[in-house]
Amino acid sequence: MASNLDSALQETLKRDSFTFRGIYAVSFVVFLAVAVVVQLLPLQWRTWFPGAEGGQTLIGDVRSAVYTFMSYLT
Repeated sequence: MASNLDSALQETLKRDSFTFRGIYAVSFVVFLAVAVVVQLLPLQWRTWFPGAEGGQTLIGDVRSAVYTFMSYLT
């Protein structure tokens, strides 16, 4: 009985981890696409993304914005 519960728990954790990674990857690509397009235009995009204000690098700011966005989902 306990082994069934352990395997069910492991399967649930694996599925949740896969879902989290999928949402993170899609969000990162969307945020990165917006940041790259707006970077080519003379606009201040960092103020649009929560957590990306005052950063120095494009990828670091996008990663920070995605982590902030993901925290709202949980």
